[in-house]
Amino acid sequence: MATSDSGPHPTACQCGCLGLGPALSEFVKRFGPPGEARRHFDQARVEFLKGLRAVIDARIEEIARQEECRGTKVPVE
Repeated sequence: MATSDSGPHPTACQCGCLGLGPALSEFVKRFGPPGEARRHFDQARVEFLKGLRAVIDARIEEIARQEECRGTKVPVE
């Protein structure tokens, strides 16, 4: 939490969270998972995002193939 210049008493944050943001960050830091578990969760998040990227890439390829299969309009005189 932010402190004022006049002493160690906490003051509200200037961001509008009324000190909740720093308090929540401190809570997570103290009661969150240990370092080893946190590394596993971080790696799992990366793998999840890679999977999501693969799904999006596959969908893009599918749409691109559908557009290639469509014929082109040729004006007939």
